[in-house]
This record gives sequence, C-alpha cells and structure tokens, in this order.
Amino acid sequence: MYQRVLLKISGEALSSENAVICSDTVQQTVSHLKALWKKGIQIGVVVGGGNIMRGRSAEGMERNRADHMGMLATAINALALQDALERAGVPCAVQSAVDMDRFCDSYSARSAKKLLSEGTVVVFACGSGCPLFSTDTAAALRAAEIGADALLLAKNVDAIYSADPKKDPNAIRYSRISYDRVVKENLRATDLTAITLCKEQNIPIRVFALDQIEEIFENDSIGTHITNKD
Repeated sequence: MYQRVLLKISGEALSSENAVICSDTVQQTVSHLKALWKKGIQIGVVVGGGNIMRGRSAEGMERNRADHMGMLATAINALALQDALERAGVPCAVQSAVDMDRFCDSYSARSAKKLLSEGTVVVFACGSGCPLFSTDTAAALRAAEIGADALLLAKNVDAIYSADPKKDPNAIRYSRISYDRVVKENLRATDLTAITLCKEQNIPIRVFALDQIEEIFENDSIGTHITNKD
C-alpha cells in the first residue's frame, strides 16, 4: 500500500505514568517500527515532545522560548528512539531542524531521501525549526519534502470522530473524510496548517491508534483516511 511513509508519533508514545521516557514503552513503539522496516517500508518519523515539554501549554513563559524548549524535548525523544532502534538492529539516523552537530546531523531533504532509500529509518527532531508551528505541521512538511506516500498520524484514539467518543456515545466514526470537511467541521484531527499543506501537496493522511500501525498496512478499514474526497 505504502512504500515510503512519514509517521508522526507523540512524545507520550515513549513515556509512562511513572517515567518521562520509559524503556518498556519505547521498546513497544520500536517493535512496531521494526516490523514495518522488515517489510521494506521506508520510514521517516517525526516525534513530539509533549512528554517533556509542550510549548503551547507552558504558562507564564514567552511563547517563542517555550516552543524552543519544546523543540529540544523532541531532540531528546529522537535520540532515545534512535538508541532503541539501533539496539534492535534497525539502522537509524536523527536529523535536526536546528543545528546540534555534537548530537545528530542537520536536516537535509536530499540526505534524508538517500538514507530512506538505503533502508535507514530517519527520525526528524526539533519540529520545523520554527516556533509557533506544531509537530503535526512539521510532519506534513517533512512528508512533502521526502516524497512520502502518506502522512501517518498515530493518536490516542483509533480514528476521527464527530465528537469525543469517551464523552459522547453517539459520536460518529469516520472511515473516510475530506480535508475540507475536517476543517469545516473543526474535527481536530490535526492542526489547520498541517491539513492545508497536505491538501495542497495531495498527501493522504491516515489517523489511527499507535498500536494499530502494523495493521494499517494490511487492513484498509483501520483508522480514518483523509483525502480530497469524502
């Protein structure tokens, strides 16, 4: 179904109730990635930093500085993910949108595409490198730049719903929906900037729960497809 993907995972995919970065949780995430890698799928990953610092949620701080701290949090998570992947025998490179040569490579679309074609998982750190933009937007941007077949958004719900299914038992689950309808109905699948970029670049989006990541490559009914058509 997909040959090259950009997977966005949250920082919470690496954490637990008792640890900012939990080894067991990281290993679970890595096991999913390794299964895809063994199938020959080229994987780019954007990881969030919410388990450590979420800029837009910081109180009493100047927003730009808070977002810079959030970018650094994604770099910590990216290095943790790289370490776990390499320990599992999966080649992995970290590229950062902010120069930090002592820790990882700087982002280059050309280099990233070469690494992906060679079977290396590439983890993109520090979001877009600019404050005020979410890591979902950074994921959409990287998906466009590396020529991904799809943007895969691993969330804490298994699909897009018309309302919070935990609060509204009558919430409608969408299997397919258009970019325009997501925006019009304010469905909060991802932020408006990410949706707009994917629409302009015609990049399909798939929203699903992280533990379903292996299934979405086998089962078209898993999660929600966001495309130009409902």
